[in-house]
Amino acid sequence: MDKHKVLIVDDQNGIRILLMEVFSSEGYETYQAANGKIALDIVRKHEPDLVLLDMKIPGMDGLEILKHIKQMNPDIKVIMMTAYGELDMIKEATDLGALMHFTKPFDIDEMRLAVNMQLKNKTNTCS
Repeated sequence: MDKHKVLIVDDQNGIRILLMEVFSSEGYETYQAANGKIALDIVRKHEPDLVLLDMKIPGMDGLEILKHIKQMNPDIKVIMMTAYGELDMIKEATDLGALMHFTKPFDIDEMRLAVNMQLKNKTNTCS
């Protein structure tokens, strides 16, 4: 069985490194992107199973990236990472198909559980 793929999109290097370490150690193949353009290239090439997507990214913001991801592949699961107080954007993200959101600074164990729940409880259907 192929490893599940997780893409981390955040303009903060420290957060990307932290999340990549956590999810690599969980046995996922991890990718990272600092902006929307790189993120969408990775989605196109590698088709991640799940994207951890920061709401506030210079250039193309999280909502825009989310729209593009869902247009490319509606099956990709997306979890948003938000700063405090972006509630209006969270509602819009949910309407666009994001599963849930974590407010920064988030609890890394909670996020790990959420990702594992989304990816490991998925019944594997061969397409």
